[in-house]
Amino acid sequence: MKIFGIIPARFASKRFPGKMLAPILGKSLIQRTYENALASDCFDRLFVATDDEKIAELMRSCGGEVIMTSPACNNGTERIGDALKKEPLLQQAEILVNVQGDHPCIEKKTIQAVIEAILEDQEAVVSTAVSPIKEEGEIFSSHVVKCIFDQKNRALYFSRSPIPYHSACHKNGQVCYYSHLGIYAYRLSFLPTYLKLPDTPLQKSEDLEQLKVLEHGYKIKVAIVEEKILGVDIPDDIRKVEEVLCR
Repeated sequence: MKIFGIIPARFASKRFPGKMLAPILGKSLIQRTYENALASDCFDRLFVATDDEKIAELMRSCGGEVIMTSPACNNGTERIGDALKKEPLLQQAEILVNVQGDHPCIEKKTIQAVIEAILEDQEAVVSTAVSPIKEEGEIFSSHVVKCIFDQKNRALYFSRSPIPYHSACHKNGQVCYYSHLGIYAYRLSFLPTYLKLPDTPLQKSEDLEQLKVLEHGYKIKVAIVEEKILGVDIPDDIRKVEEVLCR
């Protein structure tokens, strides 16, 4: 079974335009993400899917494989779907892993857990990762996406609101909140189907693309990991990543 990694990398970020090229201790964000994912040894091949020629040129100079995609893609999954149409090599894979371009320090064990999750559940078309929330404030933050799942570790729902209900069960330690980490593994056979699915009400309400998968009745397997991924959403996050790399 061949497993390919794809890093979607757009230039026009709303909160941090051009962040993929932002320098982090002498290397760009996208280069650090690529090199970190490559070092995990989880992929038979690793690609960067981008709509920007500056990003493409940089990655080619680093020895990366680049797929040019449309600037009209609304999210990472659509960009991977567009890459699938344009690069025949991707058809050789059975599993495609979406590594977020703004997660330069994601751990190898998290990538492995997501891959293992989809391989062990033949009914799941997508897998992803969650991590226990340990800070009370994150439960109520709309920037932290929460996830609930069933006893087979299949996702029931994702929300920006606190789920489950914040009751005495949480205070007594009977209920744990989980944050969604944003890494996905897809069965190659599902991606063409996904691209044809119409948008759904909950997906639009929460602004979460994975809800479209659930609302259309498909299964998402959840891997529970301990990592708290450090992403780059705003310029101040660069400093936080630099501190981690220095340590």
